[in-house]
Amino acid sequence: MTTRTTNTLSIFGKGMQTTFQVGIIILLWWLCQLTTQSLNIKIPGSILGLLILISLLLSGWIPVRLVSRGAGFLLDHLLLFFVPAAMTLLNHPEFLGWVGAKILVVVIFGVALVMIGTSMAVEWHILMRSRHAR
Repeated sequence: MTTRTTNTLSIFGKGMQTTFQVGIIILLWWLCQLTTQSLNIKIPGSILGLLILISLLLSGWIPVRLVSRGAGFLLDHLLLFFVPAAMTLLNHPEFLGWVGAKILVVVIFGVALVMIGTSMAVEWHILMRSRHAR
């Protein structure tokens, strides 16, 4: 085998290993999500999965090498979710001053109004259904 062929196989093997490890992490999350939904546990499946994964790693039941490459891949690409916000701040530095503070207040106030309005609509709906059921 030539060096080029060996490097290609090595990259392919690392890619498959990374894919497999990401799959293990996703499978653990999916199983924990199903568990929390079926048992009606008030904790997100991702948090339960994280706690289980940490406890399995600390206890030694799962060796770190089984998930290290996949976890590293996910962490390396985590910033991609925040790129739009970071680019907005780079293009509009005024958001870091008073304009940004004003926008933040408006967003928080708007979210609060939507949450209050939604809860009032749900309460009104429940009240109307209970009156109708009598």
